[in-house]
Amino acid sequence: MNKTDFTKSKIIAVDFDGTIVEDVYPNIGKPKLFAFETLKKLQSDGHRLILWTYRYGERLIEAIEFCEKHGIIFNGVNNNFHGEEFDLSKQSRKIHADLFIDDRNVGGFVGWGEIYVSITEKKNFILEDEIKDKKTQRKGWFF
Repeated sequence: MNKTDFTKSKIIAVDFDGTIVEDVYPNIGKPKLFAFETLKKLQSDGHRLILWTYRYGERLIEAIEFCEKHGIIFNGVNNNFHGEEFDLSKQSRKIHADLFIDDRNVGGFVGWGEIYVSITEKKNFILEDEIKDKKTQRKGWFF
């Protein structure tokens, strides 16, 4: 079990395409089931949300506006907070977050219900029993 303290509010970086919405980039897909409801609940629980996406320029503005129309205003967009000026000579491009929610996670996207339970009930996405089951299915150097 992860020893992270889940009782405090977290900074959560959230991907857009494939995570909040179905991945039909460069267009905007349909919202994923419970995505906006979960994001609103996380914000009301006191967590800070950062939109963390490959999108930039006009495509990024479209994504931000789409989220705002669905009731989500992020604390930062591809940065740690609104107004942060990125200077490659002074800082890393990597943002600071306690958790990253992305459809490209190892094992894929688990779903917004599982994500909320994981954050609020101190549960991991991959349980030890699931890891044991996968070990018996795999052969070769990996296990």
